[in-house]
Amino acid sequence: MVDQLSIRVALLYLLLLLLFESTFEQQVQQQRLSSGVEFTALFELRSSLGIRSRDWPRKVDPCSSWNGIRCENGSVIGINISGFRRTRVGKQNPQFAVNSLVNFTHLVSFNASRFMLPGSIPDWFGQRLSTLQVLDLRSCNVTGVLPSSMGNLTNLTSLYLSDNRLTGQIPSTLGQLLSLLVLDLSKNSLTGSIPSSFGSLRNLTSLDISSNSLRGSIPPGLGALSKLQTLNLSVNGLTSSIPSQLGDLDSLVDLDLSSNSLSGSVPQDLRRLRNLQRIVLGNNGLSGSLPVNLFPAPSQLHVVVLRNNRFIGNLPQVLWSIPGLNLLDISDNNFTGELPTALDNNTIAAVLDMSRNKFYGGLTTVLRRFSSTNLSGNYFEGRVPDYMLDNASLTSNCLQNVSNQRTLIECVSFYAEKGLSFDNFGRPNATVPAAAESGSNNRRVIILAAVLGGAGLIVLLLLLLLLVLLCVRRRNTANHRGIGVEPVPTGGTPPSPGLAINFSSLGDLFTYQQLLQATGDFSDANLIKHGHSGDLFRGVLEDGLPVVIKRIDLHSIKKEAYLLELDFFSKVSHTRVVTLLGHCLEKEDEKLLVYKYMPNGDLSSSLYRKNNLEDDSLQSLDWITRLKIAIGVAEGLSYLHHECTPPLVHRDIQASSILLDDKFEVRLGSLSEVCAQESDGHQNRISRLLRLPQ
Repeated sequence: MVDQLSIRVALLYLLLLLLFESTFEQQVQQQRLSSGVEFTALFELRSSLGIRSRDWPRKVDPCSSWNGIRCENGSVIGINISGFRRTRVGKQNPQFAVNSLVNFTHLVSFNASRFMLPGSIPDWFGQRLSTLQVLDLRSCNVTGVLPSSMGNLTNLTSLYLSDNRLTGQIPSTLGQLLSLLVLDLSKNSLTGSIPSSFGSLRNLTSLDISSNSLRGSIPPGLGALSKLQTLNLSVNGLTSSIPSQLGDLDSLVDLDLSSNSLSGSVPQDLRRLRNLQRIVLGNNGLSGSLPVNLFPAPSQLHVVVLRNNRFIGNLPQVLWSIPGLNLLDISDNNFTGELPTALDNNTIAAVLDMSRNKFYGGLTTVLRRFSSTNLSGNYFEGRVPDYMLDNASLTSNCLQNVSNQRTLIECVSFYAEKGLSFDNFGRPNATVPAAAESGSNNRRVIILAAVLGGAGLIVLLLLLLLLVLLCVRRRNTANHRGIGVEPVPTGGTPPSPGLAINFSSLGDLFTYQQLLQATGDFSDANLIKHGHSGDLFRGVLEDGLPVVIKRIDLHSIKKEAYLLELDFFSKVSHTRVVTLLGHCLEKEDEKLLVYKYMPNGDLSSSLYRKNNLEDDSLQSLDWITRLKIAIGVAEGLSYLHHECTPPLVHRDIQASSILLDDKFEVRLGSLSEVCAQESDGHQNRISRLLRLPQ
């Protein structure tokens, strides 16, 4: 009996062993690549992309031995070459060479992030990779436009295309990707507007199209994306107001609309975002008071950034008592009011920046809750508690026991406007310091007046002398200004003799109605200044692009002035010269030139900016930026003087003709006075020393 039992146990053990072996062999067989077409396609991909042997070795099965290859039922379903390094040969001419992907009929995921694939996404991606669920091409140096065929990848759940060099508009067909959970198009050069079709992506949990050049308004339809947790539209050129429909995003955790050109007030509907942990609205043109109940209590907020807007009024009380707060930045606004007293004494590791506002009153214990504070540029009074002396920035206030505060006159005036009395920096008698202050200021005024008066007298004498010289100069040089060629288009003013203008190189041809609409009928609100060669207006084109439009009235300005400028732009193009986007010459007595908008204006307005919080002080550009501007001007003039044939003379270099873009790069403007350098042997003759301010 014992022998029979042993035999039965042995047979059962053998049967189980055979069954396990069969199952294991079947699993291994499934992991092996069974398709010869896909096997060949993998080796073609290995060759075209320059994959190293250490990652994809020869003479082994790709499914079991190649890094990043995932197989199922003998077919390749996933390819991951993220962060791979190319072979030495592959590095010499890297390309978007992935044509063999069309042979993987079961491919679910393709991840090439941080692997250089310079070139554009082929149109067949959206036609031949219908099974694809994940496409990750982050930081691949991809260029060109997004093909509209991408909208055919209806199984796609994740599309990552950030940190590339994509251009053109976002195809509206992406709104057909109804299974999409994540869409990341950030850090590219995409233009146009946000497609309204995005409102159909009801499964989307994350939408990031930040750091592009998008224009127009935020589509209200985005409020229908009830599963959305992250919405990042920052660092674009979006305009108009924040749509109230965003308050319907019940699941939203992270909202970032910063660094756009949004205006209007914050909609009260955002109070319904009870899951919100991060709200960033800084660097816009938002205004008005914040709704009292904007931030619900209890709140889950960790980050609140409202800096650099035009908000007014008091802060909602709940912001002072949010337990999990990490950052509260409301700097560079017009918020006002007094600090509340602390509801509790719990310290939180949060940073508070409320600098450059109009807060006043004493420093209360609510500030104990923050590990670091910036209160500079307000009107706080009283003594600074000892616990704040080491972790707070307190300059430009009305405080007693710290340095670099506002003047007594400023503080007294501010508190008087509020109907309050000022503590006079803790001094019992304000008369003596006020008189001393006044005497000191009077001495400064007298010295400044004497210096400016003397300088003004010298300038006036020079003017009288130079006015005569300039009149003579203009008569003598009137016939030497031409730089050339073809007639003006029908309806325009014909060029003067000697001018040859190539109108095809002068940008777009706008209609008068388009520019009338862009400037609000040339309203005074959009008038930048009256220039000597025409009035300058700010405008916004139909696609949301901000521009500057010069309006030239031929009743008061000679037609040669604008023709010379057109002639200049038809022949000259340089990064240091302001960009002419187009023109409108259809009216006989009025001509319009359209230039690229310069966000930082001209040097005269940017070099010294009035600090709106300190009326008697000036906020200067830092010296690095000044040096950058000086070099930019030198490069522009060097181009005109040495690289143009014949050499050109600007003749109107002054602070107001040096324009500055958003990065303080120089663009030379006021080009209606440019002329060819005379070749009469008088190289040192001065054509213009001084120009009266406009």
